[in-house]
Order: sequence, then C-alpha cells, then structure tokens
Amino acid sequence: MALRSSAQKVSRSLPRLMAQAGAARGMATEKQIWNQIQSTKNIRKITSSMKMVSAAKLKGDENRLKLAKPFNQFTDALCGEAVHLEDLKKITYEDLPQKTLIVPFSSDKGLCGGINTYITRSVRDAIAKIEAQGKECDIVIIGDKGRAQMGRMFPEKIIRSATEVISPGSFNLAAALSSELTAAGAADYDAVMIVYNSFVNAATYNQYYKIVKPMVVEGENESMVEYEFEPDVKSEVMTDLYEYALSSQIYYSFMDGAASEQSSRMTAMENASRNAGEMIESLTLKYNRARQSRITTELIEIISGAAALEDK
Repeated sequence: MALRSSAQKVSRSLPRLMAQAGAARGMATEKQIWNQIQSTKNIRKITSSMKMVSAAKLKGDENRLKLAKPFNQFTDALCGEAVHLEDLKKITYEDLPQKTLIVPFSSDKGLCGGINTYITRSVRDAIAKIEAQGKECDIVIIGDKGRAQMGRMFPEKIIRSATEVISPGSFNLAAALSSELTAAGAADYDAVMIVYNSFVNAATYNQYYKIVKPMVVEGENESMVEYEFEPDVKSEVMTDLYEYALSSQIYYSFMDGAASEQSSRMTAMENASRNAGEMIESLTLKYNRARQSRITTELIEIISGAAALEDK
C-alpha cells in the first residue's frame, strides 16, 4: 500500500515537474508568448501608420519633383545628362578630371530600405575606379545615414557633412547646401560629382550621378554659352552661372532623393507589417499549443488525484 501511494504521488507530480523542466530549459511559457504577440501587434500598428504617413508625404514629394524637372533641364545642356548606375562594372569614370568632389545624397532618418546602402556602394565603387586612374577625390556628405556608413569606410576623404536637412526642401535650402560646398572648397575642384537616388514609381528608384564642372572663361576648353559678354564681367557671370547650375542640380537631386526615400520607406513598412502579421500567426499557434499543453497537464493532475482518492 505504501509503494502504491508513492507511485501515485510521483504520477501526480510528474506533469508539473515536466513543465518546470521545460521552462528551465528556456522554452517560452504561455505568458511570455502572449506578451510577444501583444508587442508584435503594437509594432504592426506602428509600421502600418508609418506606411500611411509615407504614402501621404510621397504625394507632395512627387508634385515637387514634377515641378523641379523642367526647372533643372538647362543643366543638361551645360553639364551633360545624368549617368545611370545600373551596372557599376561598365562605368570607368574616365571623363572625370584630375580632382573631383563627390557629393552623395542620403537620408537623415532610417527605416527606409536600402537607399542609403546603394548610395554608399556607388560612392565606394567610384572612389576605387577614380583612384585606380591616379586621380584624386574628396567627399561632402548630405544626410546623417550616409555619414555614418561612409565614415566607417573612408573617413579620411570626408571633408564636410550636412545633416538634419529640413524636409520638404526648397531652392533656398539648395542654395544653402551649395554655399556649404563652396565653403568646403568646391571651386578648387575640377568637377563636382553628385550621386543621388532617382524616383521612378512607388516601388522603384535608381541611382544616378551627374558631373557639374566650373565654367571655363577662356582657352581651348572654354564653356560654350550662346551669349556675348563684356570682357570685364564675363568671368563674374560665368562664376555665378556655375553656382546657379550647382544649386539647381542640388535642388533637383534633393527632390528626387526625397521622393525615393518616401517610396522606399512605404515599401519597407508594408513588408514589415506583413512580416509582423506572419509572426503573429506563428506565435498564436505556439500560444494555443502551450495553452493546450497546460490544460492537458491540469486534467492529468485532476484525474490522477481522483484516482488516488478512489484507491483510498
């Protein structure tokens, strides 16, 4: 009778001991799984809200970009068209002069996909090919995320950075950024290479670079401008034209990059919301299994206790 009583006690306590052992091994308990489900639901609410906010901002950025395109067309005639960075291996940058100032446009905020990573890779490839030709280059970064990434790769080439840029931008902002480049010594370089993201649609954006060279007043490489100037003002007018073209291209790059950032963030938040939904489904399944296991354990304990009372 004593042996049977001991066996009954062991049988009653065995499920509880197994549950404690499972928790001790690091298995998530029912309460922990429930907390994970609630936190994931809260994250999904945030990502869904961010997607809607980005979609609303994208409309305004698209309108500003449409207005900026015809405004910046004159720079194509003066400086040449922008070059697509779709296949970096085919680009040799042989047309770049001896000393180039690279100006990559990145974002100040994260959670926007790979727009900053693509710009960083493009700049890294450009620097490698420029230095392979025995030429020099420095960097002035627009945006905090680009500064963080490129600061780890080539900090010795970064001479200045502009962060916390106000959005939505304006031409006054572009002129201020142009003044930053001038203060960084842009006039001392043979060309300014602007690298930026170009908006295509809500799901697509590409990377481009554009070369803006100073206007040559005289000599064999004199800039072709279909106007006649007084000899004493030509140099001043050409300098002002170069600064205006640089400001115009910066304004367009900023508008293009802003639209690309919002479209990329909208896509990233949509993917995050979908992934959160899948995780909630998976955690709910685990929670139901843990709950079923707990109920089964309690039933076993009740039945074992009832059986022990019957034996008495």
